Parts: sequence; C-alpha cells; structure tokens
Amino acid sequence: MARYLLDTNILSDLLRNPGGRAARRLAVVGETAVCTSIVVACELRYGAAKQGSPQLSERAEILLESLDVLPLDGESDRRYAEIRSHPDRLGTPIGSNDLLIAAHTLALDLILVTDNVEEFARVPDLSAENWLAS
Repeated sequence: MARYLLDTNILSDLLRNPGGRAARRLAVVGETAVCTSIVVACELRYGAAKQGSPQLSERAEILLESLDVLPLDGESDRRYAEIRSHPDRLGTPIGSNDLLIAAHTLALDLILVTDNVEEFARVPDLSAENWLAS
C-alpha cells in the first residue's frame, strides 16, 4: 500500500476546504495511508500564528493531532546531503524547508503530496502527486 507525506499546502487546503479535492482524495486513500513531517508541522503552525487567528491555530492543532507527524531521523539528513547540491548545480535552488521535506519523504520511501510539484520535480527520485490538480 502506498503511503503519502502531506506538504504544507495540502494541509492548508484541508483547513480551508474540508470538503475539497484534497479531502476527497484523503477519503479515498484513508487516514492510515498519510502522514506529515515535523518540518511541515512547523510551517503550518507558523502560518497560523502569522495570521494571528486563534481559531486557525486551533484548527491547525486539531488537524496535526489527527496525523502522524514524523520526526527527522539520521536517514533524512543523509538524503538531504545527497540531494541539496543537485538543484543548485542546475541553477534552480529549492528552499531549505522544501529540501528537508523532500529528504524526509525520500528517507521514508513515501510519496509527497504537494501543490508545488514543479519545484519538487527537481529532486531526483522523488515521487510526488498533486491532490489539488483537476
């Protein structure tokens, strides 16, 4: 069975559109098939705090409590070291948090679910899907 790591923009969509495309796809694959990274959790919490909305922060916490939020491990740092220089050599660097998310996804042999497939496509061997695409 495939397992999926949900990126920040997918979790944000789940918060904004509880009956939207990402939510419908999640219903198909099942909650046991998805997880997220501690890096994504940090980004989601930061985004909610930046908005200054206690309601949004509370909804983000409820969403994160419903998911497996996986810590980074030693394999993630090795994958990060392997992939960081590749986009730089192409002249198309990737943001540092996105590199950590990609490394974490690769280390756990998961499929990344993101609305930012174009950026993550620059990471060799990374499988990604966009659950928001029509």
